[in-house]
Amino acid sequence: MTTTLSSPTALETSQPMDPATAFAAVALAAVSWDGVLTMAGSRALRHCLDYRTPFRSYSPERMVELLDGLMATLRQQGPQHLMVMAAEVLNPEQRATAYAVAAEIMRSDGPLEDDERNILSNLAAVLGLSDAVTIPVHSVMDLLHADLA
Repeated sequence: MTTTLSSPTALETSQPMDPATAFAAVALAAVSWDGVLTMAGSRALRHCLDYRTPFRSYSPERMVELLDGLMATLRQQGPQHLMVMAAEVLNPEQRATAYAVAAEIMRSDGPLEDDERNILSNLAAVLGLSDAVTIPVHSVMDLLHADLA
């Protein structure tokens, strides 16, 4: 059975996102900040969402629709705007988790590049997160991504 999805359209900016969409928006903006969604980034994005409530209960079609809509908004308005829209919806705990997920996703293809560090710094500012939140996240990412040799 084949399901046909409508062509992706940008999210309505006149209505706020729900928290799940906002969370996915932060993750997507982080992984495709340069306008490119790599295979590694795509896998990391799906992994971070697939096991997390409410996304784990989404059908494949619903996930595609969500990500296609976010991607259309990202292309039309840019990652900065998408992050700002999302930050307005997330509570402080969700903001911290979204930041940690963004950091994890950005590490999916290797050590952070300078421009990726800048994006994360900007994201922290948009989300209103202090160094007390972000520094431990980076320490954990360094441990998780350390080479064994």
